[in-house]
Amino acid sequence: MQWNQPEKPAELAEQRLIKAILDGVFPINSSLPSERELSTRIGVTRPTLREALQRLSRDGWIEIHQGKQTRVRDIWTEGNMNVLSSISKYPEHLSQNFVENLLLIRYLLCPTYSTLAVKNRPEEIILFLNLLPEISNSPEIYSEFDFNLHLKLTQASGNPIFTLILNGFKELFIQKAIIYFQNERTRIYSHNFYKDLKKAFVDQKPETVFDLTEKVMKDSISFWKNTS
Repeated sequence: MQWNQPEKPAELAEQRLIKAILDGVFPINSSLPSERELSTRIGVTRPTLREALQRLSRDGWIEIHQGKQTRVRDIWTEGNMNVLSSISKYPEHLSQNFVENLLLIRYLLCPTYSTLAVKNRPEEIILFLNLLPEISNSPEIYSEFDFNLHLKLTQASGNPIFTLILNGFKELFIQKAIIYFQNERTRIYSHNFYKDLKKAFVDQKPETVFDLTEKVMKDSISFWKNTS
């Protein structure tokens, strides 16, 4: 049996501060309380709090200036990829169009990394697509398969930035994909896409791969709007 590693105090403090920011306890552009007060409210020691604050500063949640109060940044205008990855772990705070915007990014990126994959390492993708799930399989199986397909496509593209971007939203994508694949229609559609994609990789046709992935990514946005 594998046991989950217990959260470190600084990680726990970081999570509590992020949630407090998202909940509006500490609004945008407000100043955080003093270290003494904040450590008491969160329930950690001051050294642990400082470590958490440094993490949040690094990731763009707050702005620390020596001798001044710590400011809560406007993450939507001042944030970075670290903020985006962190906020995706709090789905209850995500707006409806947040997922749609993520799907739009995938729509823009997927044809490119898939085309690079068919040029660079098609045999890896073909082997993976041989494991195509049945339409009757569960939404969880489809969700995991779909994410791993995109992961392998990004890895085979030869550009590690694609993989880093995708991994930043792994938990959110898998979680939302389970909802997406609860509809048998989406499983049928994706099943046919996987088969067509495999043929395009076997035939080594980059143009076909680009067109296939562009269409399915576009259609997935429409499916999601009708699902959610």
